[in-house]
Amino acid sequence: MDIYKWCFKLAPLVPSDLTLDAFKLARRIREMDMRAAPYDLSSLGYEPVRIETPEGKAEYVAAQRVFTREGNLLRQRLLAVLRAPALAHSLVG
Repeated sequence: MDIYKWCFKLAPLVPSDLTLDAFKLARRIREMDMRAAPYDLSSLGYEPVRIETPEGKAEYVAAQRVFTREGNLLRQRLLAVLRAPALAHSLVG
């Protein structure tokens, strides 16, 4: 996920708790992607989300909405860090 990528790239300017939260969200998103893939990963502990069914599609869409909300909150936190006067000054000069 891009938020995690930017938190990681901007370390140590970004607080580690924000980077960790972004990583956790990116991991959950990746897990959902793997579960919705056409491969059977149940032997690895990933129960499939059958997006070809109405129920599976609804589960997938609901998860994506949650990810979007959480991602937006993380994005706001990252922007607040980057807009902080001390950080802005150190980035410019």
